[in-house]
Amino acid sequence: MISIHRTRSFCLLALVSLLALGGCASTPSDDTLERESRAALARFIDRDPGLQGWVDQAHAYVIFPDVAKGGLGVGGAFGRGMVFQNGAPIGRATVSQATVGAQIGAQSYSQVIFFQDDAALRIFQRENLEFSAQAPAVAATAGAAATTSYERGVAVFLLVRGGLMAEASVGGQRFTYTPL
Repeated sequence: MISIHRTRSFCLLALVSLLALGGCASTPSDDTLERESRAALARFIDRDPGLQGWVDQAHAYVIFPDVAKGGLGVGGAFGRGMVFQNGAPIGRATVSQATVGAQIGAQSYSQVIFFQDDAALRIFQRENLEFSAQAPAVAATAGAAATTSYERGVAVFLLVRGGLMAEASVGGQRFTYTPL
């Protein structure tokens, strides 16, 4: 059995490696990131038209149009996104994930997180929002929006773009926020 301390060390190492790799990639302009985020949201709504109601009723939401994930024992993911309130961009965000456990593969997905109220948005903006790797996230499929509800002020939807990943791992996602 792997100790908690060793698990945390592996997760930290994977996260540091991922952030280093993410930092090497070019940062898209605000216009490019906004365009990619809006296109990703349109794909979500195409997959499940009920998500339009979430967009219309949410206090705010963040869209990560392309999160790259990979792992072989130790894994990680990284993506950049845009935060919207009342349909207008208010900030940039990053998501990073570190995991350890039985896992192999690579995957690309889009993620949208809806904030129910100002309190949930403020937690995200203060970079206090973290999810365990197995936090409730709903695959965007026809009808999924109708059967989903907020949990602690947030609701998360995923849309797999490509790749294949098999995993039984532990870890978590961490977010950063930068106002425009």
